[in-house]
Amino acid sequence: MPFDRPTLPELRDRIRRDFNARLPGADALLRQSNLRVIADVLAGLSHLHYGYQVWLSRQLFPDTAETAFLERWASIWGLSRRPATAAVGAIAVTGAPGAVVPAGAEFQRIDRVRYRAIDGATLAADGTATVGVEATTLGSTGDALAGTSVTTVTALAGVVAQATVAAPGMAGGADEETDAQLRTRLLARIQTPPMGGAANDYVDWALEVPGVTRVWVAPLEQGPGTVVVRFAMDDPAHPNGIPTAADVALVQAHLDEVRPVTAQVIVLAPVPHAVDVTIGALTPDTPAVRTAVVAELTDTFFRHGVPGAVLFVSWLWEAVSLASGERHHRIIEPPGDLTLGVGELPILGTITYVD
Repeated sequence: MPFDRPTLPELRDRIRRDFNARLPGADALLRQSNLRVIADVLAGLSHLHYGYQVWLSRQLFPDTAETAFLERWASIWGLSRRPATAAVGAIAVTGAPGAVVPAGAEFQRIDRVRYRAIDGATLAADGTATVGVEATTLGSTGDALAGTSVTTVTALAGVVAQATVAAPGMAGGADEETDAQLRTRLLARIQTPPMGGAANDYVDWALEVPGVTRVWVAPLEQGPGTVVVRFAMDDPAHPNGIPTAADVALVQAHLDEVRPVTAQVIVLAPVPHAVDVTIGALTPDTPAVRTAVVAELTDTFFRHGVPGAVLFVSWLWEAVSLASGERHHRIIEPPGDLTLGVGELPILGTITYVD
């Protein structure tokens, strides 16, 4: 039978009545009684002990363990928390031929995110050079698309202050792995142990790359011996989770290191397919309910969205029904199940409300 943790009022009452039972003539229920004060103090301590025991019980299992205990469980299975990483890439600079960009030179985006030159570079005869850089701060905030404008932090002789991020862009920046993300990888490792190149192995390998949150594997999609891997990176730097070309290159490089020698691994970014949703007769039609509807639909696309699969309209009906405060609605668009093309990932498009 389950263990029911007594509440603080229950503990107070229990201890007061214990005093009355063990001390004939005493009454710990009286408001001004010293025994009542002692009982309340003991109840508070006991309540804290119960809370600590409940917390300890969660650390006994990997699916509920937290932080340090979760990391210890992960270490038993050969996993560790993915640390925050800095974005890396290159910046294209222009200026006078022969001008030098020294190692350590810094460039800054308009939002004050900075990049530091890893190695120096000398501008070629055509007055251009590409400088390898890394973000000075860890996390996904350092990622940037090719063509993003940056400026030199300090003047460099012969170098134009304005520069741009070179193709394929800044990538590899990721925040430290959360407990939820580490727990997901740990449970996957326990439930689907390595099989020397099975589909689940590619999911685990791709999730080892910082920033990767969702992975889909399609064996033989492009012919015998091929394994197509698509992935998402759900952070503010990647709208709808769609990775950049630089992100794809990083995952491809990692999988090339760990894949079986006979497999031809092809890493691709999913193609976003916006699904517009028209909702009729939403009741009650209030800003709070609409906000809840957006949250539920976004969560549904996150959980059920699979590249090239079927998006069932019943999922959308269910999502709106789960919105807090909703009593009635109709899904008008899409009118039925939506079959996606190869590699297309459904994402929430425009939501329209009609009577």
